[in-house]
Amino acid sequence: MKNLWSDQQAKKLAGDDLALRVYSSNLLGLEPKLVLHGGGNTSVKLAFQNIFGDSIDTLYVKGSGRDLRTINKSGFTPIAMKDALRLAAFDQLSDVDMVAQIRLAQLDTTSPDASIEALVHAVIPAKYVDHTHSNAILILTNSREGNKRLKSLFSDFLILPYMMPGFALAKQIQQAISSGMLVNKKGIILRNHGIFTFGDSAKESYERMIEAVNHGEAAAHSFRNTTEAENTPISPDLLKLAHIRKIVSQIEEAAVTVNLDQCDKAMRMSRRSDAADILSRGPLTPDHTILTKMTPVVLSENFEMDLENYKSNYLAYFDAHSDASHVCLKPAPKWAIWKNIGLLSFDRNQKQVKKISDIAFHTVDAIMTAEELGGWQPLNPQDLFDIEYWALEQRKLNNNSNLPELQGRIAIVTGAATGIGRQCAAQLIAQGVCVVGLDISDKVMEMNGPNYLGLICDVTDDSQVKNAVEQTVKIFGGLDILILNAGIFTAGEYVEDLDQSKWDKTLLINLTANQIFLKNTIPYLKYGFKSAVIFIGSRNVDAPGPGASAYSVSKAGLTQLARVLAMELAPDGIRVNVVHPDAVFDTELWTEELLERSAERYKMTVDEYKTRNLLSVEITSKNVAKMCVALSSNLFSVTTGAQIPMDGGNDRVI
Repeated sequence: MKNLWSDQQAKKLAGDDLALRVYSSNLLGLEPKLVLHGGGNTSVKLAFQNIFGDSIDTLYVKGSGRDLRTINKSGFTPIAMKDALRLAAFDQLSDVDMVAQIRLAQLDTTSPDASIEALVHAVIPAKYVDHTHSNAILILTNSREGNKRLKSLFSDFLILPYMMPGFALAKQIQQAISSGMLVNKKGIILRNHGIFTFGDSAKESYERMIEAVNHGEAAAHSFRNTTEAENTPISPDLLKLAHIRKIVSQIEEAAVTVNLDQCDKAMRMSRRSDAADILSRGPLTPDHTILTKMTPVVLSENFEMDLENYKSNYLAYFDAHSDASHVCLKPAPKWAIWKNIGLLSFDRNQKQVKKISDIAFHTVDAIMTAEELGGWQPLNPQDLFDIEYWALEQRKLNNNSNLPELQGRIAIVTGAATGIGRQCAAQLIAQGVCVVGLDISDKVMEMNGPNYLGLICDVTDDSQVKNAVEQTVKIFGGLDILILNAGIFTAGEYVEDLDQSKWDKTLLINLTANQIFLKNTIPYLKYGFKSAVIFIGSRNVDAPGPGASAYSVSKAGLTQLARVLAMELAPDGIRVNVVHPDAVFDTELWTEELLERSAERYKMTVDEYKTRNLLSVEITSKNVAKMCVALSSNLFSVTTGAQIPMDGGNDRVI
């Protein structure tokens, strides 16, 4: 592991010990083999001057959940050392009481809640203290041979047995210090948990961490099999992937998105005959259970049974270790090894699923190394349960009850570059949906981000459509919502004057392309979570006008297609509905020239033409998009085959 410390950079921060604390913390956070997604913690002991001018000995400790990679000064919580040490002197103190009392000891009410390890940092008699969940150290402490060699490898470290984080760990370390066990030591190694280093300067504490971890990596590497076979990924069966996601979502009782990792280490684990055995023993560090649960599921060809067994085993694990104070979490896996395919991660949003994927990757790597050091030996299930169901750790979880209803669903929107399609994509993203937008215009890629992928696609081309649908499933795991919006408008020509190519093109894009799309998506929608299909029709279906025959006929055909599809897909629980907008003018279908010509035909101004309905309102793309989102939700869970006008009230339709 590279030592990233720069004396030149540190010199710029000289005299500002908290700034140096931030600097070295950021260096630790840059290395995922040390900390992942809010893991680890650091501190510095300084003087704090209050409003009265009093100087107070203070512990500045990382705020709970803050990421060391990006933390700044405001991410550290100042706690009065006198109060922290008095708390640590108690013989017994519940973690709930400890957190409450530490909050009272905070010297800045705007600072975040302190790390759960605050008292540990307080009792260690060093100015700077660093704590990480180093992969190398965890590999050694979670393996038979590594554990045997630990004392000889780290003679200048105090090595302690696993202890529950929080007050119990602070007492353990305090007692070791009182017994003189920390004299002349550079740090502390906690079996199955991680490593602390400390020093009089930020540089000393940081460099002791890097030195110790490098020593651990060298020891672990000496046992590794250096002749690893190549593991070329194979293409997954995407229908099976969608089916796996559906079952996990059903167990979770909420839609999940999926990340597929086919890197070399993931492939190696997926091809191990003993994967189910070694992965069933426990995680890299107990801290990970809050995100990943104790174990993943190993998926075989009989993945339905594998997932049912995982659910049953998790419920049995809960029953065996819980008491009346615990409420069982959803018994769905957070990650999986799919035999011969790779590593899958599941969660309700892309940010969280990426965290789980990172943790799972490092866990897989560590387990395979530990197996070469005599065997993977993590903590026992009761200790892991105590962390997973620890009230203080549970507070770090997202409160799923507050998540948007559509969180985790996966959608495709056609014609997503502008107008109604773009608004549909934006409104779905705002509800936590993962969206793939398709269009022939490269503007479709302008919104690209964690929950949105824009793809250039000609919806009349079967091969392009098939490729776009497969990309959607491979990237996000399945398909739940389909909004068929792509279309063109040919107007101003009566049937006797209509160019045949315009008729053919309009029917191809507005009608036939949707049949092509449905042929490619229905197999995946059948494995979706509460699947819904929404067609963007037109007021012209019920109230056509002269000079728009191709458009009106294509939308009428589209509506009939939707009605047939509602009957065909109802047995699979897939809802199919149609929205009929009228005169949505903030789309590229309506040019200024077309607006003026249409208004003139009705002997109106453009503004009058835009609001020529009973309610005298203009219908916007956003209005239509919000209706599409509603049709995708539980609000319309018992509605299929419906046609919903969005025309401000049209006397001809009514």
